[in-house]
Amino acid sequence: MSLQSLALIENWPVPTAAAGVVRADGTVLGTHGPADHRFPLASVTKPLTAYAALVAYEEGAVELDQPAGPPGSTVRHLLAHTSGLAFDEHRTMSAPGERRLYSNAGFEQLGDHIVQATDIPFAEYLRQAVLEPLGMTSTSLEGSPAKDGVSTVADLLRFAAELQAPRLLDPRTVAEAMTVQYPGTKGVLPGYGHQNPNDWGLGFEIRGAKSPHWTGSSSSPRTFGHFGQSGTFLWTDPEAQVAAVALTDRAFGPWAIEAWPAFTDAVLAEIRG
Repeated sequence: MSLQSLALIENWPVPTAAAGVVRADGTVLGTHGPADHRFPLASVTKPLTAYAALVAYEEGAVELDQPAGPPGSTVRHLLAHTSGLAFDEHRTMSAPGERRLYSNAGFEQLGDHIVQATDIPFAEYLRQAVLEPLGMTSTSLEGSPAKDGVSTVADLLRFAAELQAPRLLDPRTVAEAMTVQYPGTKGVLPGYGHQNPNDWGLGFEIRGAKSPHWTGSSSSPRTFGHFGQSGTFLWTDPEAQVAAVALTDRAFGPWAIEAWPAFTDAVLAEIRG
């Protein structure tokens, strides 16, 4: 089966794009574009960082509810964007747990916390904990754990299969990561404005009832994933039992707000047949 809907990326106003869809058992239902081309991920780095943090939790190196980040904050707060840290500055804007303040700084402090706990540079810990076991040989972290990952569609499809049928983590840990943390928390979804509630799990955005949104109108509320300002996204829809990845080399903007939901709806419609 090769999904015709993936060809919609040819209509996107971008220099280069690649996309793919995968089932939980690792069956790739189709790819389109250069699946081995390495793209900067921007914030699609965060799910990879979060997964490494959850490996560190299962290994006993960190606890989800131990102090990390600003005073009163924990590893869980950092993963769920509720530490109170500002977007790109290491300063506190609110008390932990009060608001969903999307924060690159929070993920950088999370990376630092794991380095202190394991005595391993974070990029190396990510490689050992997640990338190498999944065979993601074309993926690397080139700087910030919040936004400096580089990867390919082929590699991210391996990760997306793992999210659906975990081998590196206990399925209960992954289920917790896909469960809303601090329910009812309001906040801004970058690029899409104020959302009430702004649902988030542990490093993964949860679609819930958000509107507008970068996934499709037919995406289930349980859909989780992330998009990046470099024009990238990864989502997993547990009800459709598939995940999709799309990577481009044009910054997120109005073109993506228009193109991405239609793409997702077309993929889901084709899969549902």
